[in-house]
Amino acid sequence: MKIHEFQAKKLLAGYGVTVPEGRVASSSAEAFEIARDFGGVVAVKAQIHAGGRGKGGGIKIAKNPEEAEEFAAAMIGSKLVTPQTGPEGKKVRLVLIERGLDIKNEYYLGMILDRGSRRLVFMASREGGVEIEEVAARSPEAILKERVDPVVGFQPYQARKIAFGLGLPVGKAVQFMSALYRAFIDTDASLVEINPLVETRDGQIVALDAKMNFDDNALFRQREIISLRDFEEEEPLEIRASRYGLNYIKLDGNVGCMVNGAGLAMATMDIIKLAGGNPANFLDVGGGANVNQVKNAFKILISDPNVKAVLINIFGGIMRCDTVAEGVVQAVRDTGVNFPVVVRLEGTNVEKGRQILNDASLNFQVADGMADAARKVVAAAS
Repeated sequence: MKIHEFQAKKLLAGYGVTVPEGRVASSSAEAFEIARDFGGVVAVKAQIHAGGRGKGGGIKIAKNPEEAEEFAAAMIGSKLVTPQTGPEGKKVRLVLIERGLDIKNEYYLGMILDRGSRRLVFMASREGGVEIEEVAARSPEAILKERVDPVVGFQPYQARKIAFGLGLPVGKAVQFMSALYRAFIDTDASLVEINPLVETRDGQIVALDAKMNFDDNALFRQREIISLRDFEEEEPLEIRASRYGLNYIKLDGNVGCMVNGAGLAMATMDIIKLAGGNPANFLDVGGGANVNQVKNAFKILISDPNVKAVLINIFGGIMRCDTVAEGVVQAVRDTGVNFPVVVRLEGTNVEKGRQILNDASLNFQVADGMADAARKVVAAAS
């Protein structure tokens, strides 16, 4: 789950992380009033769930309230296109107005789970305002890393190492990073990114930007975090899928995919690409889905107007192949779809599942293996 920059800053400030003074505006008139209250230079920042806003014109520096009003008027209601939104962009409904800072240096500071070492890791770089992936590709040795032992937690000496490596004031840097770590742990975050982290000319360390993502599996114990969810920022089909406990991510292809298991879903998308096609989604129905979930998963797939054919790729371990077949047959009859559906079933009750599909007398193509399924669905979609 993602939240807006202004929400992340409010959360972090509650843990003692220093953030700029700012307020949110939903109209240009509000932006004018906020800028007038602050006086001097302000930043006008579009609030969307995507990075790279500066490259898309979503961050402007206003010298006076009139400029702040002008920039806000141009942003609010517009579609902001950034490297992370895709060409369709995202609609801006809010802007954050922040008091200007006298910046001396900019840095990158982030915290994420490193699955290789099974540790939370702090990452830092002297190149603030630059995507960390770009730094890693160009000069990986420029990224400082400190892995956190889950038993003892983040230690002051680790914060000091990062501070010395960046050239930051040590005492304030230790306080900042310790507060960031507490916020990460307490909120069940999956990502915290401060880019840029700035040092001001009066010696303050401030989170000029803030991005936070959270572990969906822990939201049941994070009531405050759940309340920050902005459904306007999410893909409608993804919201619909979440109501049925399905893992769905919309993509830009024309081959709909229904798979059980994230690993198999990734492999399915890969083999579709290898066959010359383009997947329209990632959809993992999980190991314990019932007939109703499978039926709703199929309906979500075909609700995407870009989908021209569907590949159902199921390995029946915990989930039985006949359960999938029953759900798909019901969904096709309910919706009356008339485009091709390719099915590959293996595992528990596979023969029973295939028999259900054959007896349905519907537009199914039963595939013999993943490669055959990919070839058939790509041909059907094109």
